[in-house]
Amino acid sequence: MNTLLPTSIAGSLPKPAWLAQPETLWSPWKLQGAELVEGKQDALRLALQNQRQSGIDIISDGEQSRQHFVTTFIEQLNGVDFKKRKTVKIRNRYEASVPMVVDEVTRPSSVFVEDAKFLRKLTKQPIKWALPGPMTMVDTLFDDHYKNRGALAWEFAKLLNQEAKELEAAGVDIIQFDEPAFNVFFDEVNDWGIAALERAAEGLKCETAVHICYGYGIKANTDWKKTLGSEWRQYEDVFPKLQSSTIDIVSLECQNSRVPMDLIELIRGKKVMVGAIDVATNSIETPEEVADTLRKVLQFVDADKLYPSTNCGMTPLSRTVAEGKMQALSAGAAIVRGELG
Repeated sequence: MNTLLPTSIAGSLPKPAWLAQPETLWSPWKLQGAELVEGKQDALRLALQNQRQSGIDIISDGEQSRQHFVTTFIEQLNGVDFKKRKTVKIRNRYEASVPMVVDEVTRPSSVFVEDAKFLRKLTKQPIKWALPGPMTMVDTLFDDHYKNRGALAWEFAKLLNQEAKELEAAGVDIIQFDEPAFNVFFDEVNDWGIAALERAAEGLKCETAVHICYGYGIKANTDWKKTLGSEWRQYEDVFPKLQSSTIDIVSLECQNSRVPMDLIELIRGKKVMVGAIDVATNSIETPEEVADTLRKVLQFVDADKLYPSTNCGMTPLSRTVAEGKMQALSAGAAIVRGELG
């Protein structure tokens, strides 16, 4: 990455109204068959254009071709039955009806590789692709086969590794694993979560990232945040082991959060994708607010390792707000770039 403070978004962007219901998480598609394939590609082109016009340096697909950041990948695997469902508590916060693992999990074919090739053809800028992390996948299912969270995570890690290697071959520059579960199950993260994450990233030559956030701006998450007190120290439990892991970049949430900035010292040496945009509000940050967050983080991260980003995905926001937030991120990064000379 030649640009100092290269900007990117954590994951999703709002989908156009003709493709899915706006401002709605996991909305069903409005198109079918060949029209849906074409519609997703059109949405991907728009997401690219929006990022470019907003000054974003590292381009993502905005998750335009997937309904959900976890289940869209799982739907393509064998061994998971979406008709057999059970209600479980996800990340110890909210109840959801989830599919069941009924047999050995396998990946019959690529899931996102064609989409990644399509995006790669459209731009010369670096591209980042998000995959669900093994622990977050386990936490989004009812396991009736392995009956052991660590064992299931390890199997998922092997399948993610196959996918990641194909994405790398398709020209993806950064592969990001989304692990919001890392902010909840601390003992498991240290027992097997980071090992499973490293297995998912094994042998990759492109850069790897892990995204650990406090979630979308949905009620279950904002209510949970209210119970966390004046300091959110969840990262403290997982950063020491992540610091010594093989993962290159750690993506975390800073804007309007109560994360004490000095916790970032625990991952000194890693590249840090710092969330300088709050995705749980419709108010658009000023470039100066973004710059202020980045200046604070620079006490704990070397400038050449700082990647300004958003706290989490922006699917639930309106397109206007999401674009405004991306522009603020770019403008804020530009201010600090100027100061660093």
